[in-house]
Amino acid sequence: MNATTHKTESPETKVANTVDLKAPIPRSRFVVFLSLVVLGTFWDLYTKATVFESLGYPGGISPWKQTFLNSWVQFRYYTSFNEGALWGMGQGYTAMFAILSIGAAIGILCWLFWFRAAKSLWLTVTLGLVMAGTMGNLYDRLGWHGYEVAGRKMFAVRDFLAFTFGNYHYPIFNYADVFLVTGAIMLAVYSIFLDLPESKPKGKSESKVEEA
Repeated sequence: MNATTHKTESPETKVANTVDLKAPIPRSRFVVFLSLVVLGTFWDLYTKATVFESLGYPGGISPWKQTFLNSWVQFRYYTSFNEGALWGMGQGYTAMFAILSIGAAIGILCWLFWFRAAKSLWLTVTLGLVMAGTMGNLYDRLGWHGYEVAGRKMFAVRDFLAFTFGNYHYPIFNYADVFLVTGAIMLAVYSIFLDLPESKPKGKSESKVEEA
């Protein structure tokens, strides 16, 4: 009689099968990650500086306005300082968010290169975007942009992308926020769909047939 039995793997075994901790990280992963961080951070800081210098701050409004869907969606520039986190949450806790950003940056580097998550191209791109967004907003939270309002140095993030949906004014954001949200979505996709090419276990089938 033939009986089919299936092995039950522990979480530790699954992780070991998914990521080979001894295998070297491809050099291309370092290039991809560094390129995303440098270019993403540069674009975020460049656009912030350009828009704020052009329109003034805070409250500078672009003379143009883009409309979509019969004007139900409207887009324009509107300069604003955000002393909180994404979507304006946690106002007044700039120092705390700056510390969290530094911790997140350290965590990303450890995850990618110490725990070798960089072996996955998907995770490399994902965390490269998250790092770019983190660096762009951290720069602002440390007050390195040098802006002052009423004689007070602003330790706040510069936002200027303003969307309106009907009568709803979506929280103003910047490109660093775009990178962060995109990275978060990609990370969620990676977590849900574990059959990505880089994460498929390599080895024998999980089941075997035993003769009884």
